[in-house]
Amino acid sequence: MIVGILKEIKIAENRVSMTPAGVEVMIHNNHQILVEKNAGKGSGFSDAEYQQAGATIVDTAAEIYQKADMVMHVKEPQPQEYDLIRKDQIVFTYLHLAADEQQTNALIKAGSVNIAYETIQKKDGSLPLLTPMSEVAGRMAAQEGANYLQMTKGGRGILLGGVPGVEPGTVVVIGGGVVGINAALLACGLGGKVYLLDTNLDRLRYLREVMPSNCFPIMSSVPKLRELLAQADLVIGAVLIPGAKAPKLVTRDMLKVMKKGAVMVDVAIDQGGCFETSKATSHDNPVFTVDGVVHYCVANMPGAVAITSTLALTNATLPYAVQIANKGWKKSALENEEIALGLNVVDGKVTYKGVAEAFGLKYTPVAEVLK
Repeated sequence: MIVGILKEIKIAENRVSMTPAGVEVMIHNNHQILVEKNAGKGSGFSDAEYQQAGATIVDTAAEIYQKADMVMHVKEPQPQEYDLIRKDQIVFTYLHLAADEQQTNALIKAGSVNIAYETIQKKDGSLPLLTPMSEVAGRMAAQEGANYLQMTKGGRGILLGGVPGVEPGTVVVIGGGVVGINAALLACGLGGKVYLLDTNLDRLRYLREVMPSNCFPIMSSVPKLRELLAQADLVIGAVLIPGAKAPKLVTRDMLKVMKKGAVMVDVAIDQGGCFETSKATSHDNPVFTVDGVVHYCVANMPGAVAITSTLALTNATLPYAVQIANKGWKKSALENEEIALGLNVVDGKVTYKGVAEAFGLKYTPVAEVLK
């Protein structure tokens, strides 16, 4: 199979979908790899390193789309790429379609086979290709939140860990999954007083056992959330419904109880955001203020730490890329249910229920396209 590695073009996105070491593995499996010129530059990988691994460097994305059987990105295809996607071409990347009607319609029109990193799912419910970036984003959420609490950045002027004789800042993390636990761990490490909210009692029992003593796992409810928002210096939204829009858990009305200069970080922004007042921002212009509360809603947070993120991402995606390239998308999906769950739009049909429900589109079960 000819596999194309595209250069990321989303604002301030420095990751790349495959390292030179990953290319070498693909070459060993008898696949031809095309890498767009300077695709790895932001992650510290030169074109020469890709060539040494066996890849062919090409000048443009258009050439990759024209020649490759499967194209790989980190972020979703951007509008200027929509017309380049060919019918039956495999697009393997983060898609987050439930929050992007324009892209969904474009992929339907293209007739391509679109496999989303974020909906590949194991039997235990874990999301192996989302997990590494969730780990990065969770830790970054606490780091960036602490940064924007500085007055020079528009925040309250709170040092998250406090100092002797002065109370630490209060952090509320909504969601006890991968993002939430990583955000809470870093916030605890910075010395904050951390409340970690979830609705799963078994999960809360687990969190109680493994989290530091300055983390307090709490059963989430609207009254409890409103109570904690009034105390919070930093709020981190870390909720996820795989492949579907995130629920709006913090409403505009709830901001009224919050302190002026408090900071909210919405890690769920890729799926539409879990704060009613959220809107996607970029690394170039990461924050905005609503009712005196600073909002950080960067949709590609891990792109700011591209070297760490790219290495972690390739570790997770490469085994699936090898399977798809070795067997083709249909056979690999028939043999591996995890890959089948990654199929979001196939030959103009929406095959992921959460995406269809988000936009009132007809849902076609994956089994029908795998016949």
